[in-house]
Amino acid sequence: MASTQQKTTVSPLKMLRGAVNKIIMVKVKENTEFVGKLVMTDPTMNVVLEDATEYKDGGTEVIAKYGRILIRGSQILYICVDYTEAKLQQVSK
Repeated sequence: MASTQQKTTVSPLKMLRGAVNKIIMVKVKENTEFVGKLVMTDPTMNVVLEDATEYKDGGTEVIAKYGRILIRGSQILYICVDYTEAKLQQVSK
């Protein structure tokens, strides 16, 4: 008898909504990254970040700091919802 394991899938939008009030990183098509606290998102994955910082060159150079910004979902390449945890793991290596 083969045992079957039931996998639960989480939609990207549900995962993003679960990251509200957490620090995330958003990479956009023009090759810059924004890091800030996720305030809200909508069904088209537009995101609003608070206390956002814009970086270039893989997060090595700060371009600007913003209070609150809107990033259109159509301009997003990818989003890292566990950014602080990933950054901590990268630093400890």
